[in-house]
Amino acid sequence: MTATLLLWSIFLAQILLVVAMACATYRVLRGPRAQDRVLGLDTLYVNATMLLLVFGIRTGSTLYFEAALVIALLGFVATAALAKFLMRGEVIE
Repeated sequence: MTATLLLWSIFLAQILLVVAMACATYRVLRGPRAQDRVLGLDTLYVNATMLLLVFGIRTGSTLYFEAALVIALLGFVATAALAKFLMRGEVIE
């Protein structure tokens, strides 16, 4: 019973994360301002990280966890750089 519940929960989480990624992609493509696009990109990489973690839980492979860590680190740096660029107009001072 608990294994079946876990399997269905993971499947539902994957579906909802894909829907959230579609909404974030829409915001990146149709955002009226650059700040909306950066926020959509930030949401997109967080959702991608969570989707990789759910895949890792489902398969039991540690490769997905390492890929999620790399995406999270690169996404954080990209968001910080884009925020600095939007505030000052330059990334490197």
